[in-house]
Amino acid sequence: MSLLLTEDQKLLKRSAADFVHNESPLSRIRELRDSGDGDGFSRKLWLEMAELGWQAVPIAEGYGGLGMGMTEMNTVLEECGRNLVPEPLLSTVLLGAMPVGLAGNEAQCEAVLPGVVDGSLVMTMAYQEKGSRYDPLVCRTRAVKKGDSYVLDGEKVLVADGHVADKLVVTARSSGAEAERAGISLFLVDHGSPGMTVERQTTMHLRNAALVRFEGTEVPATALLGTEGLGADVLEQSIDLATLGTAAEMLGGMQAAFDMTLEHLKTRQQFGVPIGSFQALKHRAAKMFIEIEMARSALMGAAEAIDKGYGPGASAMVSVAKARCSDAAVLVSYESVQMHGGI
Repeated sequence: MSLLLTEDQKLLKRSAADFVHNESPLSRIRELRDSGDGDGFSRKLWLEMAELGWQAVPIAEGYGGLGMGMTEMNTVLEECGRNLVPEPLLSTVLLGAMPVGLAGNEAQCEAVLPGVVDGSLVMTMAYQEKGSRYDPLVCRTRAVKKGDSYVLDGEKVLVADGHVADKLVVTARSSGAEAERAGISLFLVDHGSPGMTVERQTTMHLRNAALVRFEGTEVPATALLGTEGLGADVLEQSIDLATLGTAAEMLGGMQAAFDMTLEHLKTRQQFGVPIGSFQALKHRAAKMFIEIEMARSALMGAAEAIDKGYGPGASAMVSVAKARCSDAAVLVSYESVQMHGGI
């Protein structure tokens, strides 16, 4: 496993770091929150990201993408995580576009992927349901075949950026029992389809989300992604990609907190010396550094496993990266607050 970025990957990371630093300071997320902005992000910056090629990173070259992998995508998402960038990059690319790329036919890919690349299309996936305890196979939303169309009925919660998504990949059960693997189908549904209602949700961590309901929503048979009833594999792989992208954002956030804390340890004076000279704080800072580097290693290992073809063990490595980054993010956040005097 390689733990070093190539020159091209370093260039992409520097470009993303510069853009985030100059265009998306932390104060911006607070302004969007306090102003009650309807979108919760900047359409202008979204298009500028497309010009930089961020949305194109993992999309096939045949549809205008760069044909790169999760290693490159994670370098961008890590920098976004440093400043809590609210643009719907993860939801559009990993939750929305990737299922289309994995399961869609040529017509569906042509209709969707170029729009993602140029920034004209925002996407997401609607798969979580109440009481599912985060099991994507628990699906009560139904899809009933009706001639040349399907009728969707059900409700999805915490749909990432669902209030602004132009198209949604929706999971619905076309057969089988509630938590059965077989019988889950994926549908490409346009925002505003008859019988579809979207209610914006406000989360504690300021992630944009929505509650999406389907009441007799009729979609054409051409909206079906892949084979009817066999969507579980694509669903789980897409969630793995988004999980890894979220872990990359966490890595960026904890690195930013650590950098701020190191600067504080070097400049805050007590008893006439910087507090970073105290042995107890040195030990705690070293622990934070080690946990961050272990999280980074787990993240890079999982990305490499996916980029090599999503073979056996890739999903388990994603879970390891998620666990390492989650634990490290909590530790670094708590320690950073304490080293700043608990304020």
